[in-house]
Amino acid sequence: MLLKYFYDEKLAQAAYMVGCQATGEAVMVDPARDVEPYIEAAKKEGLTLVGSLETHIHADFVAGSRELAKRLGATMYVSNEGGKDWTYQNIDQFPHQLLSDGDEFKIGNLTFCVMHTPGHTPESISFLLKDVNADEPMGIFTGDFVFVGDIGRPDLLEKAAGMEGTAEAGAFDMFTSLERFKALPDFIQVWPAHGAGSACGKALGAVPSTTVGYEKRFNWALQYDDQEAFVKDLQEGQPEPPYYFAVMKHVNKVGPNIVAELPAPKRIDTLKELQEAIQNSAQVIDTRASALFAKQHIEGTYNIPFGKSFTNWAGWIVDYDRPLYVLANAEKLEDIQIALRSIGIDRTEYYMDVDLAMQSASEVEAYHDITPAEAAPLVASEEVNVVDVRNLTEWQDGHIDSAKHIMLGTLLDRINEVPTDRPLLVHCASGVRSAIGVSLLQAKGIKDVRNVTGGYNRWQHEVQSQTV
Repeated sequence: MLLKYFYDEKLAQAAYMVGCQATGEAVMVDPARDVEPYIEAAKKEGLTLVGSLETHIHADFVAGSRELAKRLGATMYVSNEGGKDWTYQNIDQFPHQLLSDGDEFKIGNLTFCVMHTPGHTPESISFLLKDVNADEPMGIFTGDFVFVGDIGRPDLLEKAAGMEGTAEAGAFDMFTSLERFKALPDFIQVWPAHGAGSACGKALGAVPSTTVGYEKRFNWALQYDDQEAFVKDLQEGQPEPPYYFAVMKHVNKVGPNIVAELPAPKRIDTLKELQEAIQNSAQVIDTRASALFAKQHIEGTYNIPFGKSFTNWAGWIVDYDRPLYVLANAEKLEDIQIALRSIGIDRTEYYMDVDLAMQSASEVEAYHDITPAEAAPLVASEEVNVVDVRNLTEWQDGHIDSAKHIMLGTLLDRINEVPTDRPLLVHCASGVRSAIGVSLLQAKGIKDVRNVTGGYNRWQHEVQSQTV
């Protein structure tokens, strides 16, 4: 048997290739939209991808099952649980098999056993894997059910998709599902669909896998006997779900576009074209590092550096219903497109080489940083306003007394709440998110703004510790 792990750091998302080397067949579990790495890996191992397993209708990335079905004829193995509102749509054109609790199917000499594990979502299923001649499973693919050190959140449908009452109902379902999980043998390996950094839970570990026994001993969520206490604690302290989660849930339910059928973005060769687009309210993302953007950038552009958190913040900030313009180095454009498409941003219609754009610009904007030590007397004398763009849980753990809290992902929607009667300082925990926030504010016409370098962490060290 072959088990191969694929991990996308930008999504904190794990996919798995499971292959029977005796028959040369393999399947993917929870594949992402970019299926090229899977196809290449299967070819290298001498395997043929014949199927794709999904643990649930994902809300945080576009699943690649339809992509594999279209390109390779791979069978989609998807949940038939949760009721009619949670069934996959438009899959009759693809080879597929609907799965219910207790179902089993074989891939070569390997057996997959289906376990309905609602809680994160009503249709959630997990896959127990048995090797040939084994009478007990060796592992379980849990999707967003059980993570290393955490479990899937039950509130996404309510907070991201506006489905009232589903959070509490999901929490009760999760308690029941965990009781079934606890009954599994301790030696069973656990292979989850996400790691640290995912918004699908509140305390995910960075270790890629675990065991049932370890989680039963050390996972906070598996220590409860009181169902009511569990339901209450599970719903508290969950991070804000990105706006794009609601879009992803719909896309994965009805089916995304096939990547090969998407038009390629058109190249812009003159700055005049770009500036005219900005004047007509186009959304333009500059993907350079924040330090370069701070020194000089084109007025009206957003800065989302192409790094580990790029996909997350693009999902919060980009309007899916409008064409997107991208400023990037040419050699990074393909990877940027893959990242954007991984969360369903398919309308990247134009791009311009960012170096050419900056060389052509006769007028540019900039912004300046300010240290906490420099900012403190200005804050104390009320010469400036302060906006804190951290998550709500961070804010609740401690904040600057006079600051106004507007989480970064909601900043564009709440732009009218930003105080503009005095110069503005923006901070997060370290200065990374606040740099994005400064770019959004400048693009929306709030020009007298500075980024607090080192953020609240440095503020605590340089300012608060000196006043104790």
